[in-house]
Amino acid sequence: MPRWLPRAMVLALTLYAVFQLSSWAFHQLTGLLINVLIAFFLALAIEPAVSWMAGRGLRRGLATFLVFLGVLIATAGFVTLLGSMLAGQIVKMVEEFPEYLDSVINWVNGHFHTELRRVDIQEGLLRSDWLRNYVQNSATGVLDVSTQVLGGLFRLLTITLFAFYFAADGPRLRRALCSVLPPARQAEVLRAWEIAVDKTGGYLYSRGLMALISGIAHYILLEILAVPYAPALAVWVGLVSQFIPTIGTYLAGALPMLIAFTVNPWYALWVLGFVVVYQQFENYVLQPKLTSKTVDIHPAVAFGSVIAGTALLGAVGALIAIPAVATLQAFLGAYIKRYAVTDDPRVHGRRDRNQTAGPGPLTRLWRLWAAGRAAAERPGRTGASAGPGATGDRRSPGGPGGAGGPEAGEGR
Repeated sequence: MPRWLPRAMVLALTLYAVFQLSSWAFHQLTGLLINVLIAFFLALAIEPAVSWMAGRGLRRGLATFLVFLGVLIATAGFVTLLGSMLAGQIVKMVEEFPEYLDSVINWVNGHFHTELRRVDIQEGLLRSDWLRNYVQNSATGVLDVSTQVLGGLFRLLTITLFAFYFAADGPRLRRALCSVLPPARQAEVLRAWEIAVDKTGGYLYSRGLMALISGIAHYILLEILAVPYAPALAVWVGLVSQFIPTIGTYLAGALPMLIAFTVNPWYALWVLGFVVVYQQFENYVLQPKLTSKTVDIHPAVAFGSVIAGTALLGAVGALIAIPAVATLQAFLGAYIKRYAVTDDPRVHGRRDRNQTAGPGPLTRLWRLWAAGRAAAERPGRTGASAGPGATGDRRSPGGPGGAGGPEAGEGR
C-alpha cells in the first residue's frame, strides 16, 4: 500500500464529514439566516434617516430607536384602525345576515316555486355533520394557531433586534469588515454598501410614494360611493398593493370590494373596474417615472427577480428581490465595459430593405418576366424572335440558294 493512501482516505472521510455537518447546520439555521437577511435589508432601508439624525448631533443608537419607534407607532395605529374596521363590518354583517338570508329565500321561492323557510335552513345547518366537524377541527386547531402566532412574534422580535444592531453599529460593522481586507477591496466593499443603501432606500421611497398616490385615488372613489371606513380601506389598498409583490393588488382590492358589496352589489363592480384601470395606469405611467431614478431596472427583470426570490426564499425573497437585483446591477455596471452603438436603423427597430435580404420573390419574378419580354422584342436575336424572314436575312441577298446577287454574278 502506498504511504499516501491512508492519509488520502482520512482526508476524504474528514472532508465528507465536514460537508455533511455543514449541510446539517445550514438546514438547521436557515430560519435564522433568513431573519438576519431581512434585518440587514431593513437596516439598509432606515440607514438614510439614521445617518441624517446622527449628522444633526444625535447618537446613532438614539436615532435608530426614534426611527423604530415611529415605525412601530405607525404600524400599531394602522393595525388598530384596520382591526376596528373589520370588527365593525363583521358585527354589521352578522346582524344583517337574517335579512340577507330572507331576501335570498324569497328570490328562490319566487323563481323556482319552492317553499323554503329560514327556520328550516337554520335547523338543518345546526344539525349538519359538516358544521359539527368544522367546530371540532377548529377547537383542536386553536393550539396550532396560538403556536404560530407566538412563533411569528418571536421571529419579529429577532428581526427587530438584528436590524437595530445593524443600523446602530453600522460604522463599527463596516470597520470590522474592512479590517480584514486590503485597501483596494475595502473601497469596493464600501462602494457596494453605499449602493445597497441608496437602492434599498430608493425602492422604499418610490413604493411609499406610490402607496400614498394609490391610497388617495381609492379614497376619493370610496368617498364618492359612500363606502364606510374609506380612510382605512384607502390605507389598506395603498400599502398592500405596493409592498406585497405580484398578488398584492388583488389582495388589496378584495377587501374594499367586499365592503362595497354590503352597501350595493353594483358598487363592488365599480371598485373592481377602478382597481383594474388604476393598476394599468400605475404599471405603464406612474411606476416608470418614479422608479427610473431610484430602482432603474427593466420591468421584465423586476418580474423575473420577484419570481426567483419567491422560489428561493418565499415571501421574504419576493420582498427583497427587487432592491437586491438593483444593487447588483448598479455595482456590476462599473465593471462592464460599454461601447458606443452605431447609428443603424435596425437598432431602433426599423428594417432597411436595401441593406437586408434584397428584393422579394414577386419582385424577382416580375424582373425576369420583363427581361424575357424585352429580349423577345429586340430584333436580330434568334430566328424565332426575328420573324419568318430572319433566316433569309442572314444569307446573301441572291435568292433561295444564297449564292445570287450582283457580286456573285460578276464573279462567275
